[in-house]
Amino acid sequence: MTDIAPVTLWAVLVAAGLCTYLLRLSFLAVFGRIDELPERASAALGYVPPAVLAALVAPSLAYADGAVALTPGNERLIAGGVAIAVAWKVESVLATIAGGLVTLWILQSL
Repeated sequence: MTDIAPVTLWAVLVAAGLCTYLLRLSFLAVFGRIDELPERASAALGYVPPAVLAALVAPSLAYADGAVALTPGNERLIAGGVAIAVAWKVESVLATIAGGLVTLWILQSL
């Protein structure tokens, strides 16, 4: 196991949970007082979902077998490139996911 005492581990987990809760509560309190979100802030929030998706997906595209694999033989990287092209052209999340999956399945079957 680890050298961390159970009490310390639970204290860290509770503190992290409280910090997360208070951070979310602060946004609710701030946005609860604002009648209308400024246009610039609203436009900036539109970029949050694609940024989060990219942050979650990018590591799985770049790594293969525990090492960075930015080579033409990396099927996931190629499928990710196809998905990016589909997203750029079609602007549909469903089409992007379908295009990437179909490409990956085809490349893995070869």
